[in-house]
Amino acid sequence: MEYLKSILSTGHILRKEYLGIGLVLLLFIIFPLLVRSLDASAAPIDPGALSAILMAVLAMLIFKLSTWWLIKTIWPLFATYSEYHFETNFKSLQSWQKVTIFLGFYCSLLFAFIFVLLAIL
Repeated sequence: MEYLKSILSTGHILRKEYLGIGLVLLLFIIFPLLVRSLDASAAPIDPGALSAILMAVLAMLIFKLSTWWLIKTIWPLFATYSEYHFETNFKSLQSWQKVTIFLGFYCSLLFAFIFVLLAIL
């Protein structure tokens, strides 16, 4: 029971992700009806094709939530470091190190998004 309480009280990061997942899931369900009400001539493929984007966003949010939960579960010291100390250490880096970290992170997110979108389509 204590383990379950610790999972549910992990902080504001997981609450934001749950809210995002719920919002995207709601949009995914409502979107085809919304498209049909705005454009009666929309073909059945239109809501489905456009819903693939929402599905990719949902998959990314679930991936982010599960990886953050795994980090907090398996390596809690790293999770604490990333929440409280990473920003101050990042500010003390040289500019080329900041750019390298930023571009590496951006490219990894871009490739993850592309792979999730390819998996859906």
